[in-house]
Amino acid sequence: MKKLILLLLTIIGVEGIAQEPEKAVASIQSSFQKEIKKLSRRTAMKKAFELIEAQREQTLKDHILLTEIPAPPFKEEVRAAQFAKMLEAAGADSVWMDKMGNVIALRKGKSRKKVVALDAHLDTVFPEGTNVRVQMRGDTLYAPGISDDTRGLAMVIRILSAMNEAAVQTEADILFIGTVGEEGLGDLRGVKYLFSQQGVKIDSWIAIDGGAIGRVNNQGLGSHRYEVTFKGPGGHSWGAFGLANPHHALGSAIHYFAKAADKFTADGLKTSYNVGVIAGGTSINSVPFESSMLVDMRSISPKRLDSMDVILKTAVRQALDAQNQMRRLGGELTVDIKKIGDRPSGELPETLPLIQRAMACTAFFGKRPRLTRGSTNSNTPISMNIPAVTIGRGGDGGNAHSLDEWWLDKEGHKATQLAMLLLVAESGYVK
Repeated sequence: MKKLILLLLTIIGVEGIAQEPEKAVASIQSSFQKEIKKLSRRTAMKKAFELIEAQREQTLKDHILLTEIPAPPFKEEVRAAQFAKMLEAAGADSVWMDKMGNVIALRKGKSRKKVVALDAHLDTVFPEGTNVRVQMRGDTLYAPGISDDTRGLAMVIRILSAMNEAAVQTEADILFIGTVGEEGLGDLRGVKYLFSQQGVKIDSWIAIDGGAIGRVNNQGLGSHRYEVTFKGPGGHSWGAFGLANPHHALGSAIHYFAKAADKFTADGLKTSYNVGVIAGGTSINSVPFESSMLVDMRSISPKRLDSMDVILKTAVRQALDAQNQMRRLGGELTVDIKKIGDRPSGELPETLPLIQRAMACTAFFGKRPRLTRGSTNSNTPISMNIPAVTIGRGGDGGNAHSLDEWWLDKEGHKATQLAMLLLVAESGYVK
């Protein structure tokens, strides 16, 4: 079973928090540093900070409870239902689930002229049947998904609860959200829906996803993903020798693609490519009737991703034609090129108020802010030039997307306090 799960994880695709090396941080504007310090001294904010620290054990209980509810790709509904109940208990004005399966809780602001969202994603990369029972080894929690991103969900709940209990009032409406489809082939379907015409109004977006305090993700790493499938009649390796062979075509396609892609990516803005999964065939002495591969391509430039699309499709067609010309009997091969992933890219300026506030909050907690590029739920609003940032879930953790994923509550409450401070600053504190 463990081997099967590991194979399925490979097929699903390990998204992780794919990042570029950190970028040098511009100086934080003094006006934002002063704003954050002043906000932190407000009586209601001090009380909320104290509540978050005092309720660490409850946050940990919420964390474990949600982790032990499986949320495999495209099947997040059970965890979503529990998360919705917990948001209701935390005092949301209203809680609902949209058509995509996202959980949304509204906390009304005073003026209601702006909407700020705080997000963590509900889904994990782990398929059905994965044992998600949390184990405590010493002071460390072990379980698939314990860090990515169930900790974020627990933080969202605690922030809502603390703000209500401390009577922290904001000018803007706040949406506390648990999104579906952030991982792998989920292709950001939850956040894409939120920012579509069918979604809700959102003016600023804050996502919590992976990493310790310090990360300020203001740049989206775009990706295109394809499933390429060659199909043929198939037959016996001896008796039907001469049939066009899907595996042979696939091998040629990989060769042509890698050769052209290597040349293209040698210069210009960073772009990557990878054939991650190959599948098909029934036995060693059978000409396969089908052969497929999953291809991942990433770039900081949308135009370069479009160019990589052309390179891939050209290589596949070249391989198809070559194999069909080699056949001695039977019908021709066909090929299906299916786009299965499209994560947008983009970059927001570090002078943007939300980014400045995120850096100022990070510095307030004694950490050096690092501007990063990643593949997270923030990709979508960033690509639309909507203020958005992804920040870390705090504590200490490792082995993300593995069966031995772990998380340690090493001052984990500080990341929750930081996220609340940023949320209130962006939402406008009512004096």
